[in-house]
Formats: sequence, structure tokens, C-alpha cells
Amino acid sequence: MANDFTTIAGKILARGLLALREQCVFPRTVNTDWGTEVAQPGATINVPIPSTQSTGAVVPGPVPPAPQDQTILTVPLNLDQWQKSDFNLTDKQLGEIDAKANFLPMQASEAIRQLANLINASGYQNYKSVYGYIGTAGTTPFAIGSGSFANPPTDATNLRKVLNKQVAPPQDRRIVLDPDAEANALNLPALANFEQTGDPAVKIEGRLGRKYGFDWYYDQQIPTHTAGTITTGLIAKAATGQAVGLTAIVCTTAASTGAIALKKGDIILFAGDPQTYVVTADATQAAAATDVTVNISPAKKVALVGSEAVTVKASHVVNLGYNQNAFAFATRPVASMAFSGGNIIMQSTDPQTGISLAMEVRRGFHLTIFEYSVLYGTALIRPELAARLAG
Repeated sequence: MANDFTTIAGKILARGLLALREQCVFPRTVNTDWGTEVAQPGATINVPIPSTQSTGAVVPGPVPPAPQDQTILTVPLNLDQWQKSDFNLTDKQLGEIDAKANFLPMQASEAIRQLANLINASGYQNYKSVYGYIGTAGTTPFAIGSGSFANPPTDATNLRKVLNKQVAPPQDRRIVLDPDAEANALNLPALANFEQTGDPAVKIEGRLGRKYGFDWYYDQQIPTHTAGTITTGLIAKAATGQAVGLTAIVCTTAASTGAIALKKGDIILFAGDPQTYVVTADATQAAAATDVTVNISPAKKVALVGSEAVTVKASHVVNLGYNQNAFAFATRPVASMAFSGGNIIMQSTDPQTGISLAMEVRRGFHLTIFEYSVLYGTALIRPELAARLAG
């Protein structure tokens, strides 16, 4: 190698972690599980969740009652993402690196930014199992009404209401908005004005901070859900009772012109039931007056007697509100520090995001190749702790 990187590789990697941290919102706002043990792609981490408890009367007596049997419940989280981004530098370009100034090539920052984007995007894609829903599809939240400058932040309080009804713990709640929704929120006096919030950081730094029980963030990678379609009409199968607790509902397309093409992640409603449900698998039926099974979550809250209308929410930006434990992010190192054949392989875990970033520097043909990689997985662990704020 034209340059000896063994003395500065650690500093370059540390700068890389800082660049990664700046781009990643999702891992900082969810249940993060990381460790020092080396893992292989495809490994599974079992994330514990609480099991149901019951209560009973205390009855004094000579013999103590048997305690409740307890089953430890877990949700599997697969380390199914092993992603890399690399680039190369010529000997001339290497010579321009100022090691004393801890210079990190701009191209390295770009490579790490792409890894951060992948992590964020894969985390937010778990929205497709979130059934809690509030807001108006196609309308950006927190808009100020025409001629009014005193609009209350009802989108935040309504989101809070949905999470409260889903019995999400009140602590460690986050709200993550796309830039349009955040810009609207920054204009609401109840969220931004110092005399109403006592928080100068909103005006000075543009940070909404903690308000209405949420820590507020924005992220450019908040996804947009493109909704499926119901042509003419869809009803629960006529004269067919379907009980509370079902997750597969038999429906029927409209006579003569009915068809559906529902997609995983769609939010649907059944007439007479205020609960919003998420479609857990694509459901397609092109023929009119034909039965089709729609798989949903959560399990049906209100029994069906038959012929209830089924509607689908339109395409929407998926701003999210959630308790930290709704989602999980896990990462593991794939190699310990090693030096062989003039190559450098280093790994470090960022204490803020938990992300284990590996850096490999190796010599090619008159080139030095830099490669950054991350092994990780994401999952929605407890959907009842999350809700969408449609935009």
C-alpha cells in the first residue's frame, strides 16, 4: 500500500460512525438490541415481550396457592440484511489525505450515507403491519386553517388518543414526521411559540423537542403507502356471521362490476366497527360477485352479521407515532479486528445508535479499496404500540 493506514484506521472508522449517526433516525427511536458476539447473516435474535398476567383474590390459609405458570414470549428478529458500500482511491488521491487532520474522504461519507439510508428505509417498511390510524389520507398533518393562527395541534392529540386506546405505555413515545408535516408543525403556535411552550429551541434550532408526550423527529425517508383498490364495492359475505377474533374475513365483490386489488399494508374499515385493520397479505379478485378472503390484523373486534361494507383508506404518507418498544433494530459485528496480507479489517459499535460498522481497507491493482458494511435486522415487535398519522 502506498500509505500505512494501520495508525489512522481507527480514527477513520470513528469518523465513519459519526457520519452514520447523523443520518439514522430509526435506530435511535426504537428498541435497539446489539451485542459484541460475532454473528452470521441469517442468524435470529429472540426479542422478549411480556406475556398476559391475571389477578386473583388473596385468601389466607395454611397452604400457599400455586403461583401462575409463566411462559416467556419472544418475537424472532432475523439478521437478514448484510449490506455494503465501497469505493476506491488512486495512489494520487491517497496522497492528498491529511492524516493529521483526521480527514475522512468525502466519498466515504457518501458510502456511509447510503448504508444509513438502507437501514432507515428497511426499518420504516415495517409500517405495513401497523393498524393504528389517524389523519386524512392525502392531507399533510398540522396544517393551519385559512385565516387562523391559533389552530390546536389536534393531529398530535388524536395520535396520542389512538395509542392510549391501544394501551401503549405513555413513556418513551416518539413521533416521526416527513419534512412537509414537520414544516407545518413548526408553524403551529401551540408547538412553536416560546410564550406557549417555554421552549426556545423550536425557534432557534428548529427542534420540536418533547411535546404532548412525544419526542419529535423528522426523517426524509418516511414512506408513502400506495393503496390498493376496491372497484364499485366490497362487503362482508352476505348472511354469513363471522365472529370476534377472526383474522381471515370472507368478503364478496359487488355484483356485475365488482373487483378488488388490496395490498399488504392497506388500512380497511368494516361498517359498524370503529377499529381500523391492516391487510396482512395481498387480496385480489377480478370477478364480480365473487368471494375473496381478506387477511387482517388485529383480530376482528366486532362480529359481522353479513353484508357490512368494506372500505379502504387512500394512498397516504406514513408519518408514525410509537412507543420505543413497538419496533426493534438489531445489529451484530461480523468480524473482529484483524490484519492480514496488508489488509485492514476493523469493527466498531456506535454507543448512540447501536450500529456495528465494519471497515475493510485492501489493496487492489494500483488502487486502495475502502468497504463499509453493516449486518442488521429490523422488525415490528408489538403493533399495538404504534399508529400511523396519515398525510
